[in-house]
Amino acid sequence: MYIRTNIKFLRKRRGRTQDEVSNFLGMKRSTYAGYESGVAQPGINELRQFSDYFRISMDTLVRVDLATMPESQMRQLEDGFDVYVKGSQLRILATTVDKQNRDNIELVAEKAKAGYKRGYADPEYIRELPVFQLPFLSPERKYRTFQISGDSMKPIPNGSYITGEFVENWEFLKNGDPCIILTKDEGLVFKLIEKDFRHKQFILHSLNREYESFNVQVDEITEIWKFINYISSEMPERMPLEHELFKVIANLKKDVELIKGRG
Repeated sequence: MYIRTNIKFLRKRRGRTQDEVSNFLGMKRSTYAGYESGVAQPGINELRQFSDYFRISMDTLVRVDLATMPESQMRQLEDGFDVYVKGSQLRILATTVDKQNRDNIELVAEKAKAGYKRGYADPEYIRELPVFQLPFLSPERKYRTFQISGDSMKPIPNGSYITGEFVENWEFLKNGDPCIILTKDEGLVFKLIEKDFRHKQFILHSLNREYESFNVQVDEITEIWKFINYISSEMPERMPLEHELFKVIANLKKDVELIKGRG
């Protein structure tokens, strides 16, 4: 049986720690570590948990040595599950590492965005992108930076560089999360997401109210990167007048409460 080596292989393939997997599955870390080391054998319930978590059938987990399987076959396995809610198409990710085997942050500048729509899954294309590191980000996550254009996400300035964390499972996203989304038709867009899995779609919203929201079917989405931070050489624009008025009113309320307290 290959269950011991397979769960270790799949965990590392997804860049997860033993703590992360065991916490997600609701089991003790020592128990999970025992399954990976071969000290203990998982029962049918644990096998079902591993199957659901890694999106690989129990039979394959037990009988097939996944570490020796060609990449093309691994992709077929990993693409064989429900894309509509789980985002399984996002699980095959071309990436690069530095000399210390740390994941790079690849930079997709404005001029490279059209090419990214076609080459996002091509390791050769990804290797041609500029790379850098941000030491304050978690080494357990995968990040990529995209340059945005336009004013639909004001006050974030036009030309800003948005760094996002790769999202493997769309269920973990919350309504209102800002995300870089790669779609088959629109290419890369930066929007606030609203999940509507009942109709197998996302509703995408702009921060700038002048732009209308629109729907995207989930089977039209190729990748999702959740906003982490942005870099810009420009200062954000001033708050709209109504925001300034709210701030003034809030300060007046504080002053009134202070006066009442003194009385």
